[in-house]
Parts: sequence; C-alpha cells; structure tokens
Amino acid sequence: MSAPFEERSGVVPCGTPWGRWYQTLEEVFIEVRVPPGTRAKDVRCSLRSRDIALAVRGQELLQGKLFDSTVTDEGTWTLEDRQLIRIVLMKTNRDAGNCWTSLLENEYAADPWVQDQMQRKLTLERFQRENPGFDFSGAEISGNYSKGGPDFSSLEK
Repeated sequence: MSAPFEERSGVVPCGTPWGRWYQTLEEVFIEVRVPPGTRAKDVRCSLRSRDIALAVRGQELLQGKLFDSTVTDEGTWTLEDRQLIRIVLMKTNRDAGNCWTSLLENEYAADPWVQDQMQRKLTLERFQRENPGFDFSGAEISGNYSKGGPDFSSLEK
C-alpha cells in the first residue's frame, strides 16, 4: 500500500514563534515546541469547534478562535519525546477551496507565498482523490487553482 498523498508530496508549513502549522484537505496539524522533559500532566489543552487553548506548566502558549470550524470530538493532541505537542484538528469543510489562510482568525497567518503553496497542494490533493489511479504527489500546478482549482466533476468519464 502506498503512503498517503501528504506524506509523498511533503507539507507546506507555516512557521510561528512556538512551532508551526500545516494543513491537508481534511486536517490541520499544529506542532508546538515545549521545554524538554515536559510531561502530559503539565499540559492543558482545550479543543472546541472554533476555539483552541494550550498551556504548559501554567504558561499559555496558544489561545484563540480558529480560522474555521473543526469537528470537536475528532481533535487530538499528543506529547512526543517530552518536547513536542502535536495537535490534529479535523476540518468541518473538507474541500480544496477551504484553504485556511491563518491558524487563528487574526494570528499566525501564512505569508502570501506560503498561502499560495498551501492552496496548490490542496488542489493537487483534490485531484489525487478524484483520480486515484494517478500519482500527483510530484506534480506542479499553474493557472487558476484558487478556490480548489477547476471543477471537472461534470465531465463524462
């Protein structure tokens, strides 16, 4: 079995003061660096449909209103190697046109080049899903790919 599209094509990360975030058609991934030796009991993480709050040892690292809604009961967080918190959020709207431009409504925005690369990646991911027999992971895209690219669903197969 082949690896998922995002693993073959790489990720387009948006760097932040505390780590980075990136997205696929279905999920938003948040990676937060924490002091080495952090234990799970030191972490307080609240994941709601449109809100997130993360504190470690009483210090707030991330809090605010998410860019778009997520499926509350499918959000998870893990502590890896006692120095990285990985949060996975499931997008409510999972089409290629729903490319988050920032993690929170007014914070951690992707710069224009990164935003462009994120949108290209989501469009290619959509093409991969619509055409499972082809591998788009190394493809380049040009032209009109904003809002998920052209809609070929009405064409005959």
